[in-house]
Amino acid sequence: MDATIKYKKKLLLITGGAGFIGSYLAEKLLYFNYDVIVIDNLDPFYDRKMKVNNISKAVIKKNYKFFEVDILDKLSLNEIFSNNNIYLVIHLAAKAGVRPSIEDPLGYYNTNVIGTLNVLEAMKENGCKKMIFASSSSVYGNNKKVPFSETDIVDNPISPYAATKKAGELLCHTYHHLYGFDIFCLRFFTVYGPRQRPDLAIYKFAKLIMEGKSIPFYGAGNTERDYTFIEDIIDGILGAVNHLKGFDILNLGESKTISLAKMVSVLENTIGAKAILEKLPSQPGDVDRTFADISKARMKIGYKPKYSFEAGINKFIDWYKNTHEKINENTTYHK
Repeated sequence: MDATIKYKKKLLLITGGAGFIGSYLAEKLLYFNYDVIVIDNLDPFYDRKMKVNNISKAVIKKNYKFFEVDILDKLSLNEIFSNNNIYLVIHLAAKAGVRPSIEDPLGYYNTNVIGTLNVLEAMKENGCKKMIFASSSSVYGNNKKVPFSETDIVDNPISPYAATKKAGELLCHTYHHLYGFDIFCLRFFTVYGPRQRPDLAIYKFAKLIMEGKSIPFYGAGNTERDYTFIEDIIDGILGAVNHLKGFDILNLGESKTISLAKMVSVLENTIGAKAILEKLPSQPGDVDRTFADISKARMKIGYKPKYSFEAGINKFIDWYKNTHEKINENTTYHK
């Protein structure tokens, strides 16, 4: 994508840049000689050493700065902005996960809504008016129309996490309207791949299958997700950076659905072992299906996903076998 050259001499800031998506993005930007600042609070939602490992290649680069800062820390945020001529913010930092948001709605509201407001205010006070905001397919709730389009009404979230992401989009539009910010809100659809969080189904199921343990199998296995490989998401973010003007909302998915049963089957075939299923009732807050209409992203930012689900799973399992077990044998995470 041409996004690799447009802002090369500009300073970009990534919030949540030590996480799954953020660390991949930072490495890609560094590869193309961007100057990058990353802030991340290294939240203990899962083992800190996974995030430390995520940024291990980046921290040695001269054009990379890392700050262990929480987006709820307004003073530190403002200090970073005032001391650096930041041109564009890619705001990925958030408390993630539908089910844990039901257990801790206040924590999710504080980080995902107040934290986003803090970032926008720091930008306003320091003359930075360009943002890419990481939203989520969860805002669609149990949308009856498929595939999901950006013009669909998303006023019926079914989890606190989804509600905070919708609130974030509304804040972004407000700052575009009041202060002329250029902001694209990108609705990510079930991102997976190497470095993904250990609480997510693909990671958790792969680990349990390899260990010969039972996997929690919710419902009848017919729920469907539009799984999107990490490298396709990164290409979409770069395309959004390159075409950023005004305010817009864009879906980033593969525009294909994979059922829970199919996902398990692909994992079994890739790993070469049979899954032991622990049948459980459906979980509150879970949606029945996610399915992205990506025609707008194709037209506006040149988004063109390349990875099949099987190819993406192959890459994930290779990473898990070759990297994860050596570095994170005792990984802990929120259950």
